[in-house]
Amino acid sequence: MTEKQYVYWSKVTVNHWNLYLAASAKGLCFVGSQNSPLEELTAWLARRRPRHALVQDHEQLAPYVTEISEYLQGTRQQFSLPLDLQGTPFQLSVWEALCQIPYGQTASYTEIAARIQQPAAVRAVGAAIGANPLLLTIPCHRVVGKNGSLTGYRGGLPMKTELIALEKGSLTRGMHAPPPGDHFHDAKKVGRDKK
Repeated sequence: MTEKQYVYWSKVTVNHWNLYLAASAKGLCFVGSQNSPLEELTAWLARRRPRHALVQDHEQLAPYVTEISEYLQGTRQQFSLPLDLQGTPFQLSVWEALCQIPYGQTASYTEIAARIQQPAAVRAVGAAIGANPLLLTIPCHRVVGKNGSLTGYRGGLPMKTELIALEKGSLTRGMHAPPPGDHFHDAKKVGRDKK
């Protein structure tokens, strides 16, 4: 008999931002869309981690809430806490490439496909980006169309627009972008499970 596994959740509320977060014992596994109901999280859990029970636990999520809040206030550019990503090897490679997009900058789907050495896989890259469970922390909001236009986003285009403006505004107010490299997590801390 398999031991019951848990995913813990809490809510971040900063200014007009309201986001649900969830973490397993391994790390952050879900960041919801702006002002979406708890059902967004429960539906994701039912699809992606059906053997996990969802438990509200503000204390367990406090470090994640702090970092997400700091990001939404424009005072944090890098996330340091562990992530618990589950996806196919292709999805994981796309999500890792997203983490290489510098704070306050954007990249196209074509550039991401080239970055993972699969230049013909632009549509598959788009699908992998759409499956990203960790909004903000895996910065899919930084991906734009080839011509620079804003394209689809799980949180909606208004949220994407606001996140890009937040990052550009933080840089204009004097926050300096981190050096090139892995901008969102220490790769050694990322829990990865391939499907």
